[in-house]
Amino acid sequence: MNILLQVLIWQFFDVPRTILKAWQNFLLFNLNYFSLPILLRTFFSHWRRHRSLYGKPFELWKNLEAFVFNMMSRVVGAILRAVFIVVGLLVEIFIILLGAIIFLGWLILPFLLVFFFIFGLKLLLF
Repeated sequence: MNILLQVLIWQFFDVPRTILKAWQNFLLFNLNYFSLPILLRTFFSHWRRHRSLYGKPFELWKNLEAFVFNMMSRVVGAILRAVFIVVGLLVEIFIILLGAIIFLGWLILPFLLVFFFIFGLKLLLF
């Protein structure tokens, strides 16, 4: 096979496939790192499993105290999970944009090389 054809296959087929696979791995790693599916599934769960047990039915003050503590624990859990979800999604968007820049940059790179070579020759000759 001609070496020019091998270089073109490498430049436009082999390496872009590898870049796409690496990009996919980064996206999946970020989902697992921030545990986004788990955070969404347990959004209103108690924070760190901190909860208070209810008393007997006629211990109104203890039951009210347990209810308020449990609601506050759920609110704190939801707020912190929301923060982690937003941060995880922002990192995911950053990975998508950076991956697109790298992928398109790799595909444009040979054309830029030829363009700047011709531009440099024009600068030298004129």
